[in-house]
Amino acid sequence: MPPTLRPIVKLIQAGGVEGPLFTRTVIGPARGRLAAFFQTDARSVRVRRWQEIQQQTSTTRQFHNSVRVKKPYPPPPPAPLATPKTSNAAPLLGVLFGASALAFIGTSLIPQKDIEQPESHIHADDDIDITETDDSGKIRLSEVPKHNRDAVRKWVIRGTTVYDITDFIEQHPGGEVILRACGGSIDPYWKIFSIHQKQEVYDILKEFHIGDIDDRDLDDAGHVDWSVLGDEANNIIIDDPFKHEPERDPNLVVRTEKPCNAETPGSLLTDFITPLKLFFVRNHLWVPQTEESPQSITIELSDGEEKSYSLSDLKAKFKEHTITVTLQCSGNRRSHMSKATLGPTSGLQWDIGAIGTAEFSGVKLRDVLKDAGYCVDEDCPAPSQAETDECDKHVQFISPGDTYAVSIPLQTAVNPQADVLLAWNMNGEPINRDHGGPIRAIVPGTTAARSVKWLGKISIGCDESPSQWQQRDYKCFGPNMKQTQVRAEDWEGAQSMQETPVQSAITNVVKANGNNKTTVQGFAFSGGGRGIVRVDVSADGGKTWKQADLHRDRAKGSRRWAWTMWSIEWPKDEISVGQQTEFVVKAVDDSYNTQPETFEGTWNFRGLCANAWDRKAVPIEAL
Repeated sequence: MPPTLRPIVKLIQAGGVEGPLFTRTVIGPARGRLAAFFQTDARSVRVRRWQEIQQQTSTTRQFHNSVRVKKPYPPPPPAPLATPKTSNAAPLLGVLFGASALAFIGTSLIPQKDIEQPESHIHADDDIDITETDDSGKIRLSEVPKHNRDAVRKWVIRGTTVYDITDFIEQHPGGEVILRACGGSIDPYWKIFSIHQKQEVYDILKEFHIGDIDDRDLDDAGHVDWSVLGDEANNIIIDDPFKHEPERDPNLVVRTEKPCNAETPGSLLTDFITPLKLFFVRNHLWVPQTEESPQSITIELSDGEEKSYSLSDLKAKFKEHTITVTLQCSGNRRSHMSKATLGPTSGLQWDIGAIGTAEFSGVKLRDVLKDAGYCVDEDCPAPSQAETDECDKHVQFISPGDTYAVSIPLQTAVNPQADVLLAWNMNGEPINRDHGGPIRAIVPGTTAARSVKWLGKISIGCDESPSQWQQRDYKCFGPNMKQTQVRAEDWEGAQSMQETPVQSAITNVVKANGNNKTTVQGFAFSGGGRGIVRVDVSADGGKTWKQADLHRDRAKGSRRWAWTMWSIEWPKDEISVGQQTEFVVKAVDDSYNTQPETFEGTWNFRGLCANAWDRKAVPIEAL
């Protein structure tokens, strides 16, 4: 028996319980399995509001959305269940699955071990939804628009198949943008957001399948005939928000086009300061046009007071600082982790190039918060900053229209040595819109996901950002955990990524000029302001090691926020010939953290913090 069926079977066998009805786990993804188990169709496994079910006492019922139930519900049969109890659960189950289904479940068919399972319940005030279907199990097209973004249960169509994505919305990497498609077809959006055109996305969507569009609502070619809903539904045109994207350097390796996610080729990561045109691009949505980007920021204090600063105000009122910062995507080297024995990971399959270093200029966030009226000093007597559960703990960064929002710890924001900036210049030029101008938050030593582009608002409070990008996207679980096994309480209890672990990679293996050696080059970086003290390189898989030369530089900042470039020349007679040879690298930071040998111990289904030893085969031309 599928595990998701056990709680409801327990309820049936027990004759019902007082108050709680059945587990949330049977609604949504388990609907198809329930349908098969109870020998009914998937559409019948659906519930509406509890109060409406209590009101359904006649054989012909009218719901609030004017959907008529034409067939009477049969009375509950004398089912061969356990000793009856006074409960309203049995009539409800009759409504859900039909009389024959209840009769089908007998005590003798259910092993006791399958009954004695922990259960989490839906309570009487939960949203419950029952929709009647015809004998074919098909869904009329007119039903779909009723399940739009404002409905309790939210549906989308892909092709001619209907999905109830209500339980997926909180997990959607693009946040609530998905709500735009609810009540209609998701196909036009996926044509624009090409990031969805991959098998792992299709597999996720399959879990929420609830039925197919009725044949009467299809045209001769078998496609959904939207004209049956009227001219307005038939002529929906979705404006492409990506039509004004900035031009990008053709050398960038594009992982997705819409939104644009592109990395720097590893062989071009040779300079301490990454040229702007080669700096990796990471976007969750489209890039706003200049006139759409906020030209000022609003500071919201924990007491609700607000103060706004234009870009001109920031430049005129505060001291300007320039900090050298390496920004690295949380999923850099994810493709390497995906090749581990534990299998693929979800997300953009970056190589080593979702990283870059630039000089950012702007004002310190600490100075702006202080001017706005917030006490940033450690000895501040404000009760709201006492070390209690009610104290201010987080600073939220919010892009316009909540198109992106995350948070960092308050102690990072106000620490004078943390160098958190509200930046407007990048490598001496105004930050272009692809990289977050006119104003971007820069949080050194922290995953680049916290350096929010197109910054419009900053809010201080007790809680982390409630956004999908804070609560779900950047959290790691153990190598034994699959995404389908993670419960809501697991997500809530997991730590959001902030500082990044020690990292290194090989960018080039080339023939040295004028001698009998091979040159190996690369970068090393550690989050939290930790510098690199050593880079170890091996030509025999890690049996023996040599130390690379570290290229010192004049990085700006209170701590070491930038990467270290390294190189080593390897005698050719020490490189094995006649078999495939690879160089291996690992770095050590100033806290003596080092990289793990393999990904087996750090594998996680999101492919985050991929920092095992980097390996690169020796090309023939380098020998």
